Order: sequence, then C-alpha cells, then structure tokens
Amino acid sequence: MTSSAALRRRAAQLMRYATTSLVATATSLLILSALVASDTMRPAPANVIATLAGIVPSFEMNRRWVWGISGKPSIRRQILPFVALSFAGLLLSTLAVGIVGDVAEHAGWSPGATAVFSVVANLAAFGVVWIVQFVVLDRLLFKPVATTVAATTDQRLMQPQQ
Repeated sequence: MTSSAALRRRAAQLMRYATTSLVATATSLLILSALVASDTMRPAPANVIATLAGIVPSFEMNRRWVWGISGKPSIRRQILPFVALSFAGLLLSTLAVGIVGDVAEHAGWSPGATAVFSVVANLAAFGVVWIVQFVVLDRLLFKPVATTVAATTDQRLMQPQQ
C-alpha cells in the first residue's frame, strides 16, 4: 500500500517534471516559431536547432530538481540515454514538422501560419515522447543505485530465515 506522503511526493515530482518540460518546451517553441515566422529557416531544420537548444537545460533540471541527483552525471548511465531519448523526440518531431513544412509550401501558407502549425506538430510529437521519457528517467536513468542496493538488502534482512 502506498502512503499519502509517498503519493504527495510523487505528485510533487510529477509537477516538477511537468514544469521542467514546460520550460524546455517553451524555450524550444519560441526558437522554432521565431526561426520559421521570420522566414529565417524552413521548419524541419529550425526544429533541430530549437530542440538542441533545450536538451542541456532539460537534462540538468530533470536530474537536479525533479530527481534530486547532484554530483557529476554518469555519461554511460545518464547522459547518453537522455540524449538518445531527446534525439528520438527530435527525430519524431522533425518528421512531423517537416511534413507540416511541405504541406505549407505546397498550399502557399504564410510564414506565420506555417510557424503555428509547426509548433502544433512539435507539441504532438513530443507529447508522446514526454510520457515515455518520464518512465525511463524514473525507472532507469535517475534511479539512485545506492538506494536500490539498500532497498534490496533491507528486503533480504526483513525476510525470515529458513
């Protein structure tokens, strides 16, 4: 059974995760919409630039604020998988935004309309990744190794001897 204190801690963590995602997403979408609306870049390459700009702050905010992990991050256990997740989102969102860009070009949309629909496509693609990413971050990337070992040891000590 889960205690109400544990549920409150999990709810607070989910709120921090959502806030972190909101900050990273807002940063990326501002860059994406500015690059596309100003007709500086086509939607797909603008999406790559915008998404890359949000990876480092997202990683650090998730690691430090959402999961409370400090110290030097593990390249193999944390950074590389986080970057892989981010690139999966980048690929999916760039595909979606690229499709919007092609439709916009053939339909003769204005840069402003193209920017709006590029943002919608980006959000839809990252919405799918957001849920998967939380589970992976929680269960694998930012799960404290020492806590896992201690919990396993505690469970063994609590079991009756045979």
